[in-house]
Formats: sequence, C-alpha cells, structure tokens
Amino acid sequence: MNQSFPVTEKAELYSIERKFKVKRDAMKAVILAGGFGTRLSEETGVRPKPMVEIGDKPMLWHIMKIYSAHGINEFIICLGYKGYMIKEYFATYTLHMSDITFDLRNNDVKVHQNGTEPWKITLVDTGESTMTGGRLKRVREYVGDETFCLTYGDGVSDVNIDKLIQFHQSRKVLATLTAVKPPGRFGAFSLNKDEHIITSFKEKPQGDGAWINGGFFVLGPEVMDYIDGDATVWEREPMEHLAREGMLAAYRHYGFWHPMDTLRDKNVLEDLWQAGRAPWKAW
Repeated sequence: MNQSFPVTEKAELYSIERKFKVKRDAMKAVILAGGFGTRLSEETGVRPKPMVEIGDKPMLWHIMKIYSAHGINEFIICLGYKGYMIKEYFATYTLHMSDITFDLRNNDVKVHQNGTEPWKITLVDTGESTMTGGRLKRVREYVGDETFCLTYGDGVSDVNIDKLIQFHQSRKVLATLTAVKPPGRFGAFSLNKDEHIITSFKEKPQGDGAWINGGFFVLGPEVMDYIDGDATVWEREPMEHLAREGMLAAYRHYGFWHPMDTLRDKNVLEDLWQAGRAPWKAW
C-alpha cells in the first residue's frame, strides 16, 4: 500500500489537487461482476450472477439503466466467473435491440431503428478468484484520474445518483458509500445520528438493525492506493483504513434497496417488475 497521510493532511492534499470537482459528462461507473454467486446456485450454475434475469433483462442491464438515467453512460465491468457470457451478451446487444437488414450477397449489414442506449462499455477480465479490491485495482488504468462510481452487480436501488455525487463532493472525502438499513448480514459500521463520517467499519457483523453498506459508491481514484493486490477485499482493509482516516462517508438512503443473493430475492424483484412496481426503474 502506498504511503498514507494523517487525515488533516490528506484532506488538504485532496482539496488542493482535485478540488472535489466531478466532471459529470465524463464520469464512469465500475461494476463488480466477477463473483461466483454461490447462494444463488439455482441460477449461477449456468451463468454469472449479474446475468440472472429480472423481467427478461440481466440484473447487470438494470444496474446500468439506473446509472444511465442519471447521465452516466460509460461503464467498466469487472469480469470473472463465466465472464465470456457477459462479453457475448454485449457483442450481440445491438443485434437484439435493433431492426437489421443482412445483405448476404453484398456482405453488408444495415441497422434500422437502433434501440440501444448511448453506452460505452469496457469489459475487463479481472480473474476468476480475484477479490473485490483486487478487481477494482485491476481496472485502474481504465478508471483514470477522475472521481468515479462503483457498485456491485447484484443489487438495485432507487438511490438518486445525482444527489449521491453532490453529497460526496460536499463532504471532501475519498470515498462515499450508500448506507441502507435492511436486516443485517452485510457490512455494518458506526454512524452517529447527526454525522456522516464513518468512524469504524466491519464486514458482515452479527446482529440486525445497523446501517449497512449498500454499495453505490462514489470514489476518488486515490482509493486505489489503499488496495494491495488481488487478495485484497475492498470491504475490509481498504474501507477500514479509509474509515480510520476520516475519509469514508455515508450517504443515508431511506428508499428502496434490494440485493439478489438468493432465489427468494430474485423472485421478489421479478414480482415487483412484472407488477409494474419496480422502484429502481428510473428510466
């Protein structure tokens, strides 16, 4: 891990060098899509978890649509388990979303009524067994030197991405996560009633009722320096280190958030979609 600075010095450096400005038109979203999804084995035995469908569209598509609804259309997707299926999906995406004429005699293809989104998608093989922090570090060159978004490939929310980014800018921190409050089993942390700076972080603690890490992060590129390598779990040492330095903030989200960890979770999301009551559908 690169040299760390005391919280006050680090805050001053970050303020001077980056001024906490976000170029919204060039902002990128990184999506972690490489896990095995063992708790959803009924589906993930044949496909990566982000490709499990809700309403005939992969979970990954739903997540991308959330960001796209807020003007973020450039994505870096971290692949791992069965990542080739995600590559194949986007390789034929235009074909399935458009009317097309194939002129076989003249070896020509003409696209009509192109229904695709204005997305730029970079698919990166980050290793089948790489941990979440390692996956993020592996896409560093694609992220560049600007503030970016990060989320997991297995959860949806009606979080307002614009307000989340504005909150991140106002707090002058290196990392902001979206705090949600469903039953425990995820990464919980200490957060006083009137505070927004996290003072301690612990992945998957015992007990219910705590604020948990709902993903949907906004991060400065400097967070890459907190990640050692492939074996680093983002939710452990890096986030714990950021919390100790006062560089990890929480944006409280009181609205809808739901992971897709189990078949039951999938069925809940599918029922909401089919009933036309999907809270995350902002498009």
